Amino acid sequence: MQDADDVLERLERWYAAQCNGDWEHTYGITIETLDNPGWNFKVELRDTYLSGRTFSEISERQSDDHREFFHCGVKDDVFTGACPPNRLREIISIFLGWAEMPSAEQVEKS
Repeated sequence: MQDADDVLERLERWYAAQCNGDWEHTYGITIETLDNPGWNFKVELRDTYLSGRTFSEISERQSDDHREFFHCGVKDDVFTGACPPNRLREIISIFLGWAEMPSAEQVEKS
């Protein structure tokens, strides 16, 4: 498992790389708590190199008490993740792994 500081540093770098004087005024990253309890993580992808990129949804079945849940997906150019309190780093790592993966176009050029 990756160190929490490493994941946050990577997220900080990704965010900073998107800031171009326009993107950060309209779009961004949101991390908020849920009342089940848990986390909601959202990254707006419009006007980034990830806009339109395919993401394979990840979903784990919810427990009967609704305390164990895990979901990541992309819809309408927004990456979203929801998870229990102890899995936020995992959601962020999934996003970063996808975001840092070379696109098919980049692979073809090399």
